[in-house]
Amino acid sequence: MVTMPSGTIAAMMKRPPIIHVENLRVERERTILRHVNWTMRRGENWVILGANGSGKTSLLKVLTGYLAETRGHITIANATRGADDWRELRKRVGLVTHALGRMIEPDEPAIAVVAGGREARLNLWKTPGGIQRRAALALMRRTQCARLAGQPWKTLSQGERQRVLIARALHSGLDVLILDEPCAGLDPVCREHFLNMLPRLASGTRAAVPLVLVTHHVEEIMPCFTHVLMLRKGRVLASGEIATTLTAQNLSTLFDAEITLGKKQGRFALDVRV
Repeated sequence: MVTMPSGTIAAMMKRPPIIHVENLRVERERTILRHVNWTMRRGENWVILGANGSGKTSLLKVLTGYLAETRGHITIANATRGADDWRELRKRVGLVTHALGRMIEPDEPAIAVVAGGREARLNLWKTPGGIQRRAALALMRRTQCARLAGQPWKTLSQGERQRVLIARALHSGLDVLILDEPCAGLDPVCREHFLNMLPRLASGTRAAVPLVLVTHHVEEIMPCFTHVLMLRKGRVLASGEIATTLTAQNLSTLFDAEITLGKKQGRFALDVRV
């Protein structure tokens, strides 16, 4: 068992929470989430890991206000669910998901998609100019997609769309950026280019933004990620620092298979015995 000095633990606990979920339960025709407890603090970047049907997407929908909890206590950036306007809070929580991309008009220029993030709007129907354009271009340079500014949405590849959507999310000044399976549909080369951008977003600069990566794949966990939340059948299987929580034993339970965990060129890699 790994122990930390009491001073280190106390310092960590003093960091203000970005996300705090306490005893969350979601019921519809069946119980989707139960007894979910999770706290993300400033200075941390999290991975939410789980198999299909584990509750990852439902947890994101609750956090962004698109799915109502049955019971539980939720706070994000000092706003409390039920006491504060969650519509305003959505502007502080960046969510990059494939579902958002399907809502964008095919002829919308990429720079307009980014500019719309300022007020959490889609489909501006005009190309932004002046200060609005300069701000959007600065964000597109940060996500390495400024060359796409004038291109319509329908012409962009999946990887290009992900970069544009991240720039859009950054436009509102975020407390946290949630990436929902961002590498789905990317070829291996595009995936590596995308993943290597993430440490730059999470770097220790003033513009750094806390990240939450939702994925099935441990090889997508870059060194900038510090903690992992493992969901299994709507419950928290394990939660904590990656160094002590992401283990072969936990992964074997998470995916109901015999798994060995190693590292290859500084990244996690797993083998499944079938």
